[in-house]
Amino acid sequence: MSFWDELLTLLRALIQTQTRPGPIAPPEGQGGPPESLSPRVLLITFNPIIHSEGAKRLAQVMGWRDVDALCRDYIADLEECSKGFLRYRIVERIQVDAWPVKVDGFRYDETTFLRNYRSGRGWHQPDTADYEAIIDEFNLVKRINADLIDEVWLFGFPYAGFYESRMVGPGAFWCNAPPMKRNDVDRRFVIMGFNYERGVGPMLESFGHRVESILKYTWRHVRGEENLWEQFILYDKKAPGRANCGWMHYAPNSVTDYDWGNRTKVPSNCDDWLNFPNFRGLTRMVNCSEWGDGDMRAHHKWWFKHLPNAPGRTRGIANNWWWYGVDPNVVR
Repeated sequence: MSFWDELLTLLRALIQTQTRPGPIAPPEGQGGPPESLSPRVLLITFNPIIHSEGAKRLAQVMGWRDVDALCRDYIADLEECSKGFLRYRIVERIQVDAWPVKVDGFRYDETTFLRNYRSGRGWHQPDTADYEAIIDEFNLVKRINADLIDEVWLFGFPYAGFYESRMVGPGAFWCNAPPMKRNDVDRRFVIMGFNYERGVGPMLESFGHRVESILKYTWRHVRGEENLWEQFILYDKKAPGRANCGWMHYAPNSVTDYDWGNRTKVPSNCDDWLNFPNFRGLTRMVNCSEWGDGDMRAHHKWWFKHLPNAPGRTRGIANNWWWYGVDPNVVR
């Protein structure tokens, strides 16, 4: 791209940004988010004992990561990115020796799992864990109704069958997984699924897909350019010259999924989202040097730091989008 082509593209993006609809007054009688949220977490870790390896736990046998360390760093990242708004608290930990049951009743044992993992084949289908069994075994409905917890984190191994996130409760909706609509629970809650084979980056991605699902649903009644969520996730491949912040899989200049290390510069108004809802028409050329040169965790933190977190409302929706991503009960 020549200097003049680049300048023309930048000017075109600037004009389009400045014509974006501005904020409207908050509706009367609608409250806003609290100063901070401290969701209470039940942490359930499926880490079976491997008797053939000296009665060590699976994560130790395989040299995988420490769950407490993963949780500590994940919680710290989200608190940092939300500017202190989100402060998760793990209030109870359960370590499970058993292998989670699949929807058809199948369970791995140590022989089968180790053989499949080391050969890279033979994995059982269907892979999905039986969430109804998990809800019943760990009394999740009772815990929610007794106001003891706000959400659940499942930790497991590859092919444990956990969704990245799944919503349960009255009026539950798609949260990167099929909803579990149940009327025996007082409120909606989310069950996260993590893998201790991997690091904090994938955990942030799981949370990011949860946020994407919930915000898409939150903004579902707002159409066209007034839907600011749809504006926020624009990237250059989808909207040439009009990139905003992209989404979990696509940075502003990505051309394929997970293309977080692309050095091609594109015009983006990502900086202007730091001024939300008072846009100033800021647009500049950006590439992967902004979000960690291809590092998953760095990209996801960059994205979260641009997620609106401001007072007031726009289009009747709170300007603190973290509120919805964390607490699905405030979504109408």
